Amino acid sequence: MSLFAPLIDAHIHLDSYSDEEREALLSSMGENGVEAVIAVSMNLPSCEANLRLASERPGMILPAFGFHPEQPLPGPAELDRLFSWMERHADRMIAVGEVGLPYYTAQEAVRKGSSFDQSGYVELLERFILFAKQHDKSVVLHAVYEDADIACTLLERHQVTRAHFHWFKGSPATTRRMARNGYYISFTPDLLYEPEIRALAEMYPPSQVMAETDGPWPFEGSFSGQTTHPRMTADVIRAYCGIHGMAEAEGRQLFHNNTRRFYLL
Repeated sequence: MSLFAPLIDAHIHLDSYSDEEREALLSSMGENGVEAVIAVSMNLPSCEANLRLASERPGMILPAFGFHPEQPLPGPAELDRLFSWMERHADRMIAVGEVGLPYYTAQEAVRKGSSFDQSGYVELLERFILFAKQHDKSVVLHAVYEDADIACTLLERHQVTRAHFHWFKGSPATTRRMARNGYYISFTPDLLYEPEIRALAEMYPPSQVMAETDGPWPFEGSFSGQTTHPRMTADVIRAYCGIHGMAEAEGRQLFHNNTRRFYLL
């Protein structure tokens, strides 16, 4: 029996792997000490795929439903279909996600000299937050830098506190605001080599942190060339323990407890 608490990948795009990669990943989770993954969705077909996967492995795959903001906004009819589908399957979802604001799309537009109006994305994010509140679900957020302040304002407006800012990056003032509000953040394998992320890990409350991979997103350093796997959350936690001078067993238990508490597992 392992001396360490099991791993939970708090944010992974499971449906974005190839069938062969996904089967290899899922079949090897147990031997790597992985208890479960939070499978976030990109759009309605992604939601449907993650629900099918969760049905095949209940308790191991915990699906979140939403619309990733780094893509063109759907029309009203398509959005209504998504929300109607989510409504019908609300009892199967662990969270609303991935949802948020298109920071990188907006930055690319600015770089090309184009204007970018994100008001429609803000309205959609508010709609998702209201859905989460109505159904008592956590919210998984893609909101970094100044976009995180907009997300915080919406969460505060609707008194939603179960918010998870995945792979967060932002100013110290925004970070303090999020911590004060009780929001959680999660670290990816780039905690091992990104000074900005290591600095964030030093200051954020230990009771509000989780580990994720955002797979199949690839990583650098010692992870270069590897298919992103939930087992990499062990490396994330080990790095976190090194930053805080914490025993690895203590860190594994901390992250396991935090993730189960946040997602009401």
